[in-house]
Amino acid sequence: MAFISFSVAASLTLTVIAIFAAGAWSGRNVDSAEEFSLSGRSAGTALIAGSMLGTCVGGASTVGTAQMASALGLSAWWFTIGMGSGLLVLALFYARALRGTGFETISQYLAAHYGPVAGTLTSVITALSMLFSAVASVLAGIHVIAMVTGGTPWMAAVAIVVLVVCYVVFGGMKAAGISGLVKMAVIWVTLCTAGVTATLSLADLPGFDQAFPAFPWFSLAARGFDDCVGNFVSVVVGIVCSQSYVQVIYSASDARTATVGTVVAALITIPVGLPLIAVGMFMHAQHPDLTPVLALPVYFVTYLPAWIAGMGLAGILISVVSSTAGLSLSVGTLLANDFGREYLHISERHVLMVTRICVAAFAALSAAIALTHLDSFLLDWNYMSLALRGAGIFLPLTLTILWPRRLSPAWAVASMAASTSLAVFGRTVFSIPINPLFTGMALSAILVTIGLMVGKPAPRLAPEASGRPPR
Repeated sequence: MAFISFSVAASLTLTVIAIFAAGAWSGRNVDSAEEFSLSGRSAGTALIAGSMLGTCVGGASTVGTAQMASALGLSAWWFTIGMGSGLLVLALFYARALRGTGFETISQYLAAHYGPVAGTLTSVITALSMLFSAVASVLAGIHVIAMVTGGTPWMAAVAIVVLVVCYVVFGGMKAAGISGLVKMAVIWVTLCTAGVTATLSLADLPGFDQAFPAFPWFSLAARGFDDCVGNFVSVVVGIVCSQSYVQVIYSASDARTATVGTVVAALITIPVGLPLIAVGMFMHAQHPDLTPVLALPVYFVTYLPAWIAGMGLAGILISVVSSTAGLSLSVGTLLANDFGREYLHISERHVLMVTRICVAAFAALSAAIALTHLDSFLLDWNYMSLALRGAGIFLPLTLTILWPRRLSPAWAVASMAASTSLAVFGRTVFSIPINPLFTGMALSAILVTIGLMVGKPAPRLAPEASGRPPR
């Protein structure tokens, strides 16, 4: 390996093999679509927490947070604060109602309340928005692999796609959950070590006050209050509307297990950002010319013992792969179930094969887009992704929990379509200087309010409206 010592390379390789082996062993008996996507609906608390963490603590939560911290300081914490807060909201207010059904996707759930058009629209919105998150994760992996191996970005992108396929295709949700637990143990050991050493080094840094004035480095509003609050709300709302997290809820053995496992994941996620911020700020002071996205991996290699550095690089790599894999698995499940079964009439025995194909294709598409945006901020991709899925889905979904069958299908579909379109085109075409979540949710709130006032209450739809009956 070109830029790391033999000791670091050996530690990295052994750690990656151990994590992959744990996932492969746990998923060795997967032979049905339900076991692949939902662990046979028998996941315990630890597996739920591991699956949640495997997706949310990915490239954006590690490499991306250190990247932004090296430029802005403490305000980089908003992402993991938002992720943890979103998981808490999902656990406390949504998990029981969602797990009480027998569905596999959030689209099926909304279709059961608002009809098949709402389900199809949800699938499209979810798949497109999760593509942004996958691009962010792949971007992190490209930079890390290229740094470690000395290879070109496209070679690193190919390697990530292969790793994603190996990670998920042969084990699905169960493998992702077990690997997520092992990965989190590795990340916590290495991040805590890095965080402590970086903090102590910052404390001894000459001229600390001059290098890091209170603003922006120790302000949570370094990018502006409106921007920070908008990003936080985008993450919280987006988590609630994410297929990747709702799918983990569906995989739980019961509603209580889903709730407890998600709360555990939330409490672990929130503080993950702090050691990364210390590392990012230290690297800014010591290596001001370093590309910010490399702050965390370069710190591991330069300032930590070889065996910990190798574990840390392996943790980053598996974080990238597991996050991309979790998103790919969610999109694959959506496409195979909500389009394959519903419109292409794929037989039950072919659903697993189609899901695996979709996982590989989604990972490849994410890598292709990432290669054209190598210099972008990782967290910005995630903020945009979560804002888009929340703008159109959050209010109709919340109404099914708090006030079911009050909003008619026609008004629900109108709200979802119009608000998502405004969020997308308002930012990309008209350059509206407002967080797309707020513009989309404002329009959604107006249409939902009108629908509640003038529309007829939604009928109780048959379970088959979702494409599959609950079990």
